[in-house]
Amino acid sequence: MSSLSLPGRRRRSLTLCAVAAVLLVLLTAVALSTGQVKLPLIDSLRALFGFGDDGNVLVVQEFRAPRVVAALVAGAGLAVSGSLLQRLFRNPLASPDVVGVTGGASFGAVLLLATGASQALIPLGALGGGLLAAVLLGGFAWKAKVPVTRLVLVGLAVQASLAAAVNLMIVRFPAELAASALQWTTGSLYGRTWTEVDVGGTAIALTCALAFLAQRRLAVLDLGDDSAGGLGLDPGRARLGLLLLAVVLASLAAGLSGPVAFVALAVPHLVRLLAGPPTPATLALTALTGALLLLAADHLALYLLPVHGLPVGAVTATLGAPWLLALMIRRPAHRSA
Repeated sequence: MSSLSLPGRRRRSLTLCAVAAVLLVLLTAVALSTGQVKLPLIDSLRALFGFGDDGNVLVVQEFRAPRVVAALVAGAGLAVSGSLLQRLFRNPLASPDVVGVTGGASFGAVLLLATGASQALIPLGALGGGLLAAVLLGGFAWKAKVPVTRLVLVGLAVQASLAAAVNLMIVRFPAELAASALQWTTGSLYGRTWTEVDVGGTAIALTCALAFLAQRRLAVLDLGDDSAGGLGLDPGRARLGLLLLAVVLASLAAGLSGPVAFVALAVPHLVRLLAGPPTPATLALTALTGALLLLAADHLALYLLPVHGLPVGAVTATLGAPWLLALMIRRPAHRSA
């Protein structure tokens, strides 16, 4: 990959983006057509736009389409957030589900569930919990004077603490609330509505757009703090702003899909393997690949596995655990982490 010239890498990235986009369209069409009520592909597409049999329109527009769109948007958000965190921390093991962000999102969402609040407010609870995790991460790191490249260690402690708090709340919940909270904390797209998708999806899309606009700052930070300062960029302020952006993006995505594991960790590695060093084109490929992976995992959980009702987070965790193990084995420098 390194032997390719810059124009060659750009062409490769754009070609991969086109391939990922085509696969995404095909998988979306399959997801809209598959279910207990199987529809011909053309009928499902017509129903998506309000044409055809009223029953088909109801099934596609109200039950399947919100779940599919939620998977696409949340997958893209998680992947982009993971890419930002890995570049900021300069650590290939950094991701929202490792450094405590999704743990904080779970804490905020479950706490909101305990109050009996509307499902539409869960993204706000997840965002608040994710910001709480970021504050804890930054506070512990500042007090212990941990370098940015080793913040993953502090994040693991934050993640474990918040997970313990979530488990305690679930144990203390009434049975009906405990089941709902447990399903959400595993990572599930079940029962998504257009209200949730409209609010959460719009916020994730806007935050992803900000991440694309921040690529130049990230590229300057990649040169090192001294070089960044020489180019007129305040490294500390820039890193704090980008970290906040990544936390907000991961929290919003978790509010839509639950704390789905390993998408944010694995996708940036896969994109680097296929497309090379980070560029705006590879960030677009990261978003497309994250959306494709989460939608494929949800389809696998729904229709292709013998276990009925398996949450999508269980599928991504099963696929991601070997990836994390292989990554740690291949990178001895991070083995202690």
